[in-house]
Amino acid sequence: MNLDFLLGVGKIVLIDLALAGDNALVIALAVRTLSPRQQFLGRVWGTVGAVGLRLAFIFVVTYLLAVPLLQVVGGLLLVWIAIKLVLQPDGHEGAQVKQSTTLLGAVWIIIVADVIMSLDNVIGVAGAAEGNMRLVVFGIALSIPIVVWGSGVLARLMNRYPWIILVAGGILGEVAGKMMLHDQFITNRFGDAPDGVEAALRIGLALAIMLVGWLVTRRRAAVADDGAATR
Repeated sequence: MNLDFLLGVGKIVLIDLALAGDNALVIALAVRTLSPRQQFLGRVWGTVGAVGLRLAFIFVVTYLLAVPLLQVVGGLLLVWIAIKLVLQPDGHEGAQVKQSTTLLGAVWIIIVADVIMSLDNVIGVAGAAEGNMRLVVFGIALSIPIVVWGSGVLARLMNRYPWIILVAGGILGEVAGKMMLHDQFITNRFGDAPDGVEAALRIGLALAIMLVGWLVTRRRAAVADDGAATR
């Protein structure tokens, strides 16, 4: 526990916390339709599983980044996950709506989404650790309680204010756009995208996901109102 070790832990914790917002959004979206107890279990096990895979990534990060178009595929998968989570019905949309996510399903979504978003994030952690895996494990472990707590707060806010769900889905879309454009194969072949093109793709994906979620939510509300009126 010398000064260098403590400074290294501090750097890794700061990196993790800077990246924790997106992860907390995914966790909150995935567990929001579960019961309170299952929400807690989903947040804990989803975070633990995601962190475990992120640690494994650090061992093979150089190889992963050499895989052509890996971040493009990951970005497309993240768009699909964002749409899936935004379109997930909740209890406010009618008494006939059932829980759309099981505990295991939520944990799986959390782990997959975190793995996708961590493809480029682990570079910062690996660089800060300078090859010291004890430092990586210790630093990441310190960030777990904050991610679990933050995702719990977000899940409660999403159930109270449904518009946050659309914003969260849009943020995941923006992250996906950044991932695809910064894939090493794309940048090596075509160079860095102009700022205007990158902004258009990232903002366009965010708005498209939010629009899809808003339209489907309106349609569900209209169908529920029609059903109530015919009874």
